[in-house]
Amino acid sequence: MADTQLMQIPGHIDPLPVARDITPREDGRVDVMGLPKKDIAALFEAAGLDAKAAKLRAKQVYHWLYHRGVTDFEAMTDIAKTMRPWLAEHFVIGRPEVVEAQLSTDGTRKWLLRTDDGHDFEMVFIPDADRGTLCVSSQVGCTLNCRFCHTGTMRLVRNLTPGEIVGQVMLARDALGEWPKGRMDFVFADEDEEGGDYRADGRLLTNIVMMGMGEPLYNFDNVRDALKLVMDGEGLALSKRRITLSTSGVVPLMARCGEEIGVNLAVSLHAVTKEVRDEIVPINKKFGLEDLLQACADYPGASNARRITFEYVMLKDKNDSDEDARELIRLIKKYKLPAKVNLIPFNPWPGAPYECSTPERIRQFSEIVFQAGISAPVRTPRGRDIDAACGQLKTAAEKKSRAELDRLYAEKQAALG
Repeated sequence: MADTQLMQIPGHIDPLPVARDITPREDGRVDVMGLPKKDIAALFEAAGLDAKAAKLRAKQVYHWLYHRGVTDFEAMTDIAKTMRPWLAEHFVIGRPEVVEAQLSTDGTRKWLLRTDDGHDFEMVFIPDADRGTLCVSSQVGCTLNCRFCHTGTMRLVRNLTPGEIVGQVMLARDALGEWPKGRMDFVFADEDEEGGDYRADGRLLTNIVMMGMGEPLYNFDNVRDALKLVMDGEGLALSKRRITLSTSGVVPLMARCGEEIGVNLAVSLHAVTKEVRDEIVPINKKFGLEDLLQACADYPGASNARRITFEYVMLKDKNDSDEDARELIRLIKKYKLPAKVNLIPFNPWPGAPYECSTPERIRQFSEIVFQAGISAPVRTPRGRDIDAACGQLKTAAEKKSRAELDRLYAEKQAALG
C-alpha cells in the first residue's frame, strides 16, 4: 500500500471527511475519467489546443469514454490518427485496478478494487431475472460505525473521486461485455474509416445503488458529479429512476441530494426508538430520528410513484418485536411518508455482536407492516458465501500476498471461461 496517511477521524459521530486532492501521476499525464465534457475541453485547451479544437475533441473523447467504454485513445476512430498520439502523451483513461474477482454460487459478483495510490475498496453486482443491480462504493472505508455492519469496523482512508466512482460502473460494463458494438458516424468526424453500424445492446446492468462502502452524503460533491455522468444521455445514459442513493441519515445534505442529484432515496433506518438507533446507528446521536423522518417527508421528488425506501436489518431481540413493527407503522403515517420498507435478514460476519432474527419472526414483522398498507418485502440475502451481502463488505486484501491475489484472480477468470 502507498504511503498515503489514514484520515484522522474526530470521533464516532458526524466526522465529515475532507476530500483529498488527486495524487498526480508520476508520468505527468492527467486522467480524464470522471470529468464532464467542459472540464475535458479545458484540459485540452490548457495543453495547447485552440478553444474550437478543444471543444470538438472533448465532445469526441467524452463519447468514447462514457458511451463506448474505450480505454485507449487509439481506439477513437473518428479522431485523426495524428491527434491520437498527442492525446496519449498528455492524458490517460483510468479504471480502478481489479485485485480480485469473486463469483457467488447465486451469481453475485464481487470485485476487490485498488486506487492508483494503493487503497482497496469493493463493488458488487447482483443479477436477477428482471434486473441487474450494481452496488457502488463511495469511500475507502467508513466513519459511521454502525454496529451491525462489517464495513463500519473499517477506518476511513479517503473519499473516492468521481473517476473512481464512475469507474466502477465502467468496470462492471467491461465485465458484462455490454458496451455498444460497431461505430457511430458523427457530423464532426474528420476521417473516413470503415466500421460496422452502431447499435445499443440490451443491458444486464440496469440499476445502480450507492450502498457499497462508505456514506455517500459524506462525499456529496464527488458522488453528485459521478452520478451526473452516469445519468447523462450522451454518456452512460442510465435513468435517475434506476439509481438509488442510501444514507444513514446525514440530514443536512438530504434536500441537496434531491435537488442536485434527483435520484431515489433509501434510508438506513434499522430502529424505531432513540435508544436502539443510538446503539446500532450512532449518527442518530447527531441527527435524531424525528429530524431524519422530517427530512424524508421534505425530500424533493418523493411521491407514491417514487417512494422512499427504509432499510431495516432484522436483529434478534433488538429491533424485531411486534411493538417495533407497530411503531414503524406509526412513524411512517405520522410523517405521511410515501414509503416502503425493505426487511434485511442480518448477514453475519466474524465477531458480529448480533444474531439474525428467526425466519418466523421476520415473517410476522413483515405481515404486521403489510397489513397496515405499507409494502415490507423480505430481501433475499445474496452473495453471503463471498461476503458480498448487505453489511458484509470489508476488504481483507492485507491478509493475502499480492502473488496469492494474482493467482486467485487468474483461477477465477479461467473458471468463468
